[in-house]
Amino acid sequence: MKIYRSLAELPSDLGPTVATIGNFDGVHRGHQWVIAEVIARAAALGATSLAITLDPHPARVLGKQTNLTLITPLEEKLALLAATGIDAAFVLPFDLELSRLTARDFASTILRDALHVVEVHEGENFRFGHNAEAGIDGLEQLGRDLNFAVKTYSPSVLRGEAVSSSRIRKLIAAGEVHRARPLLGRPFSIVSTPASGRGYGTKYTVPTINLADYAELLPAAGVYITQITIDGETFDAVTNVGTRPTFGHVPGTPDFTVETHILNFHPIDLDEGTPIRLAFLHRLRPEIKWPNPEALRTQIGLDVARAKRYFSLCKSLGKTVLPDGRPARAAVTS
Repeated sequence: MKIYRSLAELPSDLGPTVATIGNFDGVHRGHQWVIAEVIARAAALGATSLAITLDPHPARVLGKQTNLTLITPLEEKLALLAATGIDAAFVLPFDLELSRLTARDFASTILRDALHVVEVHEGENFRFGHNAEAGIDGLEQLGRDLNFAVKTYSPSVLRGEAVSSSRIRKLIAAGEVHRARPLLGRPFSIVSTPASGRGYGTKYTVPTINLADYAELLPAAGVYITQITIDGETFDAVTNVGTRPTFGHVPGTPDFTVETHILNFHPIDLDEGTPIRLAFLHRLRPEIKWPNPEALRTQIGLDVARAKRYFSLCKSLGKTVLPDGRPARAAVTS
């Protein structure tokens, strides 16, 4: 997939495009369905299939959701878009100047003149232009005026859940990662690095890894069945997200941590710059303040046993993770 990060980077011979515009946070199944149609139409028309995304997220620039955390930061989003098979992505830098463009100016200067769109595919809730002045009807009228077609999609619903970035964010923030998984089409995961100052060396021999501070979306505090991928190798794991309330504040260490205990560990090459992918499969329980470390240690043993039963059942069914990311009842009963 070709990536263009400004109008200046667009090639002069870009040619006609079939495009879809959006934040694409999570690149969820709704996005994937629309992108598949864009790819098919572009192939039929001999055009370039194109995803137009905005960065930073408009809600952050316009002050509507300054605390918004993303399902997928930009580079992860671009990797997921590339995996759809789309020809190109255009990362449109979003700032106050762009936000002041009228819908007509946006359609004429960017869609028609810069991107040469012949078709635009959008959900029926799409809005654009200064103060979100225009909706899908306005886009269709501008298409007629500027000579591009518009295809509209109704909101997607899967197993009674709206397939939308906002819904997925709410599920993940509540810890319901197993319900977010079918909407995403994959387990929710984050990409980070090991925390600094933890003594990670070239050959790492301790099966617990703390992740560096992560600025985007994390699931609710609690204990999760997870998988961690390091240098292309995936390990089964149990992860605690939270403040470790049993121990209270420890001077010199962050209160909030993402701490992963690897179940099928062997010594690995690891340093503080090693990329790590952590996939959240199922929430075992909320984070609890135990009366003493011994009680916590006993509960951790139960958590690990449940996680091992989960992965054992996955293996017996020939699956990497169970459908919806959930273990069968027998796999989570202590």
